[in-house]
Amino acid sequence: MIALSRRSQPRPCRPATVPSSVPVGVRAASDWSWRLLTVVALAGVVIYLVVVFQDIVVPLLVALLISALLQPTVSSLIRRRWPKWLAITVCLVAFGAVLAALVTLVVWQVRVGLPQLEHESVAAYNRARDALRQPPWNVTDAEFAGYIRSADAFAQKDSAALVGGVLKVGTTTGHLLAGSLIAIFATIFMLIDGGGIWRWISRLFPVGGRPAIQAGGTAGWRTLTSFVRVQILVAVVNAVGIGLVAYFLGLPLAIPIGVIVLLASFIPVIGAIVSGIIAVVIALVFGGPIQAVIMLAGVLLVHLLEAHVMQPLLVGGAVKVHPLAVVVGVAAGTGIAGVPGALFAVPVIAVANAMVSAMLRVAHGVPAADDPGPQPVEVEGATGGA
Repeated sequence: MIALSRRSQPRPCRPATVPSSVPVGVRAASDWSWRLLTVVALAGVVIYLVVVFQDIVVPLLVALLISALLQPTVSSLIRRRWPKWLAITVCLVAFGAVLAALVTLVVWQVRVGLPQLEHESVAAYNRARDALRQPPWNVTDAEFAGYIRSADAFAQKDSAALVGGVLKVGTTTGHLLAGSLIAIFATIFMLIDGGGIWRWISRLFPVGGRPAIQAGGTAGWRTLTSFVRVQILVAVVNAVGIGLVAYFLGLPLAIPIGVIVLLASFIPVIGAIVSGIIAVVIALVFGGPIQAVIMLAGVLLVHLLEAHVMQPLLVGGAVKVHPLAVVVGVAAGTGIAGVPGALFAVPVIAVANAMVSAMLRVAHGVPAADDPGPQPVEVEGATGGA
């Protein structure tokens, strides 16, 4: 009876679900919108913090690049039973010696070739002025001087915008000295205990997310080391190729031209184009149209070798980033931080891509055996990176 009476009792009525008047597409768009706005806001905060603390961030990024370059050699020496301190010291001294040799070579070449450069500069100026005086140009001396002043003002404006990041990083000798000391000490500590530094950083995250963070760190470190070594090889090939063309054409300061190409090639795509234009302009001014055409052919040949041989075989395997992303990243980095932004844009994009991919694989339960990882300096098989 009790059971029957309970069954006979009326059940409370549930309110009927009122269908939403908002279309499904609009709801999906709104869900995506606030998530995208959150991501953009986070990116904006990160960029703002980088700009505010650039006196510290830029030296640390430089230290990361140097550590990624030297760490494989340090690990190789340690595996050959070298003491760690000796391996690190030898690598740092060798790196400093190479930089000092490049600077000394450029300064020596400029001092030796300066008289010839001044003479040929005056001769090129006179040839250009005489050519513009003739028909169909008929440019007067006053108009020619005005064009020179306009070109000089335009160059100063663009160069100030381009090197703005450098000027912001070190506006005084004290800032430059402080940044250099930070980069040196950070490089030393990254080489000594890079794995320990990354493990300490990973412990700042929740326990459940640490495996993904560690996998992302190791993947990003391996990508960074591969990028630095491959980019150095590409830069050396570009510098040697264009420098030899300038030397055989008899252009002044062929070695400084090669060094400029070497440094500019560390900025992918954009740096190679800018350095090639500089080499062609120098050939046009100091050699003439025929030498400029030959220089242009040499530059195009070197760039074709880079684009169709070195980039697919070397850079493509080390940095899995679409060329369009490279160009956009370099342009955005240049607009945000000048030369440092252009230099670090591609490594940041490549490392972020590798880290996110590795963390997603771990989150989805995919085995990470094929994930790239760094080779720790201190202990074989330890997890971490600089």
